[in-house]
Amino acid sequence: MSQAQSTGGPVAADLKADRAKESGRRVEAMSRMKVDVGGGGKQLAAADTPALFEVEDLNCYYGDFRAVRDVTMSIPMNRITAFIGPSGCGKSTLLRWFNRMNDLVPSAHITGSIKYHGVDLNDDRVDPVEVRRRIGMVFQKPNPFPKSVRENILFGARISGYKGDKDELVEKSLRRAAIWDEVKDKLDQPGTALSGGQQQRLCIARAIAVEPDVILMDEPCSALDPVATLKIEELMFELRSEFTILIVTHNMQQAARASDETVFMTMGEDRAGYIVEMGSTDQIFTNPKHQLTEDYVSGRFG
Repeated sequence: MSQAQSTGGPVAADLKADRAKESGRRVEAMSRMKVDVGGGGKQLAAADTPALFEVEDLNCYYGDFRAVRDVTMSIPMNRITAFIGPSGCGKSTLLRWFNRMNDLVPSAHITGSIKYHGVDLNDDRVDPVEVRRRIGMVFQKPNPFPKSVRENILFGARISGYKGDKDELVEKSLRRAAIWDEVKDKLDQPGTALSGGQQQRLCIARAIAVEPDVILMDEPCSALDPVATLKIEELMFELRSEFTILIVTHNMQQAARASDETVFMTMGEDRAGYIVEMGSTDQIFTNPKHQLTEDYVSGRFG
């Protein structure tokens, strides 16, 4: 056998070269996407921090339909984890089980477990209200309450029995959400009168006012313009030192810019979503291990 045949021949060599070029283009694109963030933040390694969530053999159902199957993974503490994948693959369904929002859907149920600080969140002895206090959520469309900016911040705190200085809490929460300077003279005006980007940051401030450990974000920028989106992404990096953030996004640039870890999901023939690959965002976007991942981040499907 000739040397060319033993190494796969010229066709294999050309294929290897093409893949190297494609990888190089992804690295360049990744670099540009990070530059576009305008100074957002440096990605951090999951290995540098303990796991906050441990998910084992998780299957999510609506009635008899299995929407998500066979999920086993760890979510690192004080990192931003992005969930990406085509529409309908179960990203939002999976996200909502991290704070039991799907309890509100009568047909929804799971098998397997999601452990938070080692505690199974779906144990019958666990109070779902306390779960949602510790694990807050920001939705796709900004949803400030039809109350003043001040009352939006204090709403959850009052329910939680907050006894401290309310003015201090309002200012602290709005500052942490990088919106204080924009609304400090509008505290008694309706939150619904703010711009879309300001409303979303108000919702983030409302979520962190009750001092959660985790913030879940379900496509938080899909209804926002690029400038407002940039502010939310920069805010995520600022909040990462205090909170663990899980975000669902269809925006590949956003996932590349604004996360430390990326989970790629897709859908099988049974229409159940599953995880194809999880790893550092750099690795997923520049050197994916699976062909499906490479095809998705390269824009070949999805």
